[in-house]
Amino acid sequence: MPTAESLDGLHVPSVSTSRWQRRGPIVTLLLLAPIISELLYGAIRVSTLFVLIPEILTWGCGALLIRETVRRWKKGWKTMLLLGIAIAVAEEWVIQQTSIAPLVGLAANAYGRVWGVNWVYFLWAVGYESVWVVMLPVTLTELLFPERSGALWLRTRGFVIASVAFLFGAFMAWYGWTQRARLKIFHMPPYSPPPLYVVGALLVIGLLILAAYVLPLPRTKTSAGVPSAWIVTLIVTLLAWVWANFVLFGFGDFPRVPYQATLGAGLVWCILTFVLVRRWASSRGWSDAHRFAVVLGGVLGCSIAGFVNFKLGGALSIDWIGLAVFDAAAIAWLLVLRRRFIPATS
Repeated sequence: MPTAESLDGLHVPSVSTSRWQRRGPIVTLLLLAPIISELLYGAIRVSTLFVLIPEILTWGCGALLIRETVRRWKKGWKTMLLLGIAIAVAEEWVIQQTSIAPLVGLAANAYGRVWGVNWVYFLWAVGYESVWVVMLPVTLTELLFPERSGALWLRTRGFVIASVAFLFGAFMAWYGWTQRARLKIFHMPPYSPPPLYVVGALLVIGLLILAAYVLPLPRTKTSAGVPSAWIVTLIVTLLAWVWANFVLFGFGDFPRVPYQATLGAGLVWCILTFVLVRRWASSRGWSDAHRFAVVLGGVLGCSIAGFVNFKLGGALSIDWIGLAVFDAAAIAWLLVLRRRFIPATS
């Protein structure tokens, strides 16, 4: 099993690897990023499975590029989180522009929209996309391939190919949503973002990348205690369920709640969750069992919340059945994997 240091990119093992060991992590992460964040949550349904193609190119390649960048820089999970926030800003302000375009038509009300920005929805999207698109899929993939967890998966040519695929997927996502689905399926008015907003988003993305690059690694581990893996799973499941349902506020399902209070509560949740995970991860007792517990809890909470959101969205019966099958299969697979990472006494 890899050590905590290897998962933070401090150790690059030199071992002979099979073809699957070389390519398996790449393929796995390309698939896990959209499956965990979109399919198991219900955003992609059985009736719209074709959307997985641009999602693999965008989310999959994006998560892969972030993971490779963090390993090249020899940084840790906080750097990965900052880069995850950067890709979320790109998605919300540049690619699909969901956080700046009016949501009425998808949403019940224009909730928390000030200065042309859907602030509550944007806060949810940043938290969700940085964690469920990047952090959880990367963590699970590295746990599945422990011999390759600290190594680079892409050479320079592969990194360039993945970058081009990401840009192509981003264009597909932009065109498919802003020029087709928004107008033809949801019958929403066309939207063109103010150029200043796009330029400002690109500047923020650049600053986030710079901050991620200069962010130092923690020098020492602490002696702080860490709960058992089961307790971590339960806590993360609850935290994930809350955040996965937070999108309902962004879509204006509770218009009587002042959006300032919703934003404040969301920010407090983000800060408390970050502080809690940082305390756990900085402990000497933090292990692969705990990392897997975080992934399991994140998938469980998101999947459970997806059924609430799906019901409120009035999904087709085939989509309900598909969501149940996909979620049940994924959770069963993770529970089987649990025996590999978490001792029975944890």
